[in-house]
Amino acid sequence: MKTRLAATVLAALLGAVPALAHAGPDGKARAQYILGCAGCHQVDGSGVSRSGIPTMRNQLGHFLSLPDGRAFLVKVPGTSNSAFSNADVARMLNWMAHEFSEATLPADFTPYTEAEVAAYRNAPLDDVPGARAAIVAQLAARGVVVE
Repeated sequence: MKTRLAATVLAALLGAVPALAHAGPDGKARAQYILGCAGCHQVDGSGVSRSGIPTMRNQLGHFLSLPDGRAFLVKVPGTSNSAFSNADVARMLNWMAHEFSEATLPADFTPYTEAEVAAYRNAPLDDVPGARAAIVAQLAARGVVVE
């Protein structure tokens, strides 16, 4: 039911915004981001720091440089509990990485796959702030500061 509703809403959004309907996979990924993530992280990925919602701008690439950070982006509740398929989540995360953090992507960045997303979604996080703090600490140990 949730998946059908999300697909219906996505189809309506794509139909209501012709530029997205014809933009191919990037347009679909952007629409999914708007539906699933922009409510908290803002349309431009800037977050709301005063509310504890971190920016994704120039930050995601740093997370993607660590195995724990890569898993974290799939395991956060907004992603792991979304009604989007694993393939759609992979497409959306890959779009987000390039759209919001192209300059910080690791040189060896490998796009998410449907199978990888499925594996991470099967082990959601119990302590999101704690997991994020641990990743931020790993990055700090490498001299990388993230918000």
